[in-house]
Order: sequence, then C-alpha cells, then structure tokens
Amino acid sequence: MMDTNPRAGRTQEPDIHTTLEALKAHEEGTPSAAIFYGLSGLGETEVRQIEPVWNELTAEKRRRIMSELVEASESNWEMDYRSIGLLGLDDQDAGVRQSAIEVLWEDETLELMRRLIAMVRKDPSPEVRAAAASTLGRFIYEGELGHLPETEIAQAQQAVIEVYNDKAEASSVRRRALEAIANSSHPIVPGAIRESYHSTDPLMHISSVFAMGRSCDSQWADIVLTEIDSADAEVRYEAARAAGELELKKAVPKLARLTLEDDPEILLAAVWSLGEIGGKEAMRVLEALAEKAEEEEDDDLLEAVEDAIGSASLAGDDLLVMGFMDDDDDE
Repeated sequence: MMDTNPRAGRTQEPDIHTTLEALKAHEEGTPSAAIFYGLSGLGETEVRQIEPVWNELTAEKRRRIMSELVEASESNWEMDYRSIGLLGLDDQDAGVRQSAIEVLWEDETLELMRRLIAMVRKDPSPEVRAAAASTLGRFIYEGELGHLPETEIAQAQQAVIEVYNDKAEASSVRRRALEAIANSSHPIVPGAIRESYHSTDPLMHISSVFAMGRSCDSQWADIVLTEIDSADAEVRYEAARAAGELELKKAVPKLARLTLEDDPEILLAAVWSLGEIGGKEAMRVLEALAEKAEEEEDDDLLEAVEDAIGSASLAGDDLLVMGFMDDDDDE
C-alpha cells in the first residue's frame, strides 16, 4: 500500500482496483493513502464500482473513513471527494451522513442544496438535520449575493424557517436553522433573533448572538457589546465574532481584553474581529499581540494576528499602506 501522507502534497493516484483492495483491507486507524487518494475525483463508473464494496464495510469503518476525508479535504485543496460525499448522503448510518455533508463543504450546486432541503425536513437524525440546516445557510448567503436563482433559494429559506418555527424540533436543529436564515434579509430574521435571544434555552440564546452578527444589522450593536462581557464563554465567543461582522469600533477595548483570556478560541475570535473593524486602536492591539506571539514563538497566534493586521490595513482609512500608524498618532 502507498504510505504517502495526503496532507503533505499530491502523490500518484492509485487505480480503482488498488482503491477497492485498500477499502477491503482497511482495519483500525487512519485510512491508507490509497484510500485518501483513490476516493478523490471519482467518476460515475468508479462510484458504481466503489459502492458495493463501501456498503460492505461496517458502519464504524465508513464513519471513520468519511470523517478522515473531511480533514483531508480541508487540509489539501487538491482533494475532490464530491462523488463519495454524495454517496454518503444516502448512507444508512447517521454519522456517515453527517460527515458526508461536511465533506461537501465546497459544493455549491443546486443538486446538493435540494438534497439538503430534503434532509433537513425528513432525516431521522437530529444531528444530520442540524448539519443540513447549517450548510443550507451557505446557499442562502449565496442567494443573498445574487449568485443563485431566487426561486431556488426561496425553497431553502422556507425549509429552515419551517424547522425554526417547529417548537417540537430539537433545539440543536432549530438553532442551526436560525443561524442559516440570518444569512438573508428575510423579514422573519429580526423577530426570530429577538425571540431566541430571550429564550430560556441556552443553545438558542447563543445562536441568537451568532445570528446578530451574521445579519449585519446594526440594531443589535448594543446587545453584542453587552454580551462580550457575558459570563458564558460560548456567548462571549459569539459576541466577539459578531462585533467584527458588525464592525463595531466601540467593541475594540472589550475585544482587547478578550485577547488576554486563556481560551484560545475566544482569543482568535477577538483577533479576527479586530482585523475586521480596523482603525488605529485595533492596530495597536494587534501589533502588541504580534510582538507577544513572536516572543512566545506561538506560530498559530502570529499567523492569525498577521492576517488580522492585513484586514485592518484594508479596513482602516487612517492607516498607512503597510498597516502601521504614524509616530504622531500615539495619543
């Protein structure tokens, strides 16, 4: 079997027979490179050959392989798992279906959108319905930008609205439906956000703050500023992100305080938002963080800060071309 790590770069693709044998021989642990590469870029004929062998694998093996394909597709842009992902949408195992949706994270076809609409309405697994609703948000956003037909997007919007309005539905699904519809200018959005924000269900409350940022509606600015100080870490994270999406300059001092938190996710959210907001105050914070990251040899933080500085340079009209402030602006 091939032993090249798919995350390290492209290698020679195995033929279909090698891929089939690798699937049959697959045991515990990470799938072989023959599987990683062999399942990429499958044509219709190859899918028909793969399908019976795939279905003979145990559900646990199919889940593990599909989950690994998600990671491989995110770390290596050359991998194309669309065909195996579409096959996985019909799998009998909910875990495989959920990972198949994630594998298709770059797929913008109406074919996938229509299948997701059916899944969010009829799939027996709440985890799968939640994943389908969340991914429909991507299509709804593309529709808002005018990249997809209005009549098609209206169906996606209607599907997630139905789910959100179904009080008998699991909150884990309803929250994703709220987040999805928040990507649009649909008239239901402000009321749905307000209702969820005042909900006693913590999941709906958290997602309402996410939706505030995604809606790009300045009416939520004061709430977002307040929630940055929330005692709940998940709410602070969502509020930090929302502040960046709403480009709230008043949030910069609070975001600066969040960069001192031990929670790496909240820290990175604050860094991202500072970059989105831009301006001299945000740049000062980011430059200080860059120095700290260099001193501590924290490459992940340094990369995030450098990206944010690049964004802040574009966002702030009062910054120099390279993103650094004038010496006279130290007050």
